[in-house]
Amino acid sequence: MKASYLKRYPLSHLVTAVIIVLSLAPIPEMPQLPDVKLLDKWVHFVMYGGLCLIIWWEYLRQHRTTNWKRAGIGAIVLPIVLGGLLELGQAYLTTCRSGEWMDFVADSVGVLLALVVAYLVLAWIYPRRN
Repeated sequence: MKASYLKRYPLSHLVTAVIIVLSLAPIPEMPQLPDVKLLDKWVHFVMYGGLCLIIWWEYLRQHRTTNWKRAGIGAIVLPIVLGGLLELGQAYLTTCRSGEWMDFVADSVGVLLALVVAYLVLAWIYPRRN
């Protein structure tokens, strides 16, 4: 990876690293959380949607025009692939975690909703941007 990517997208890399650590680290004993239906799926949805929005924000901050292919790969494909790889890593590389298809679905839905939000913001704030 080029050093320029680390300099240009520092928050994206930091959030990615935090997601990786949170996904593969053992889960500590926690006090009983409020009974929120599908809380784990909401956490996945927010983490990956947030990652996608951060990538879009850093991309727009760095570029005058939008290269949709490059932005799409970086902000959509990579977070979805990361979610899938981490679920596989939880299933096959850890003894303290389990990979779940529904977590992967929540990751992907979070990314896709963030894409819609990013597109609407882009159209609203930068209406003449390519």
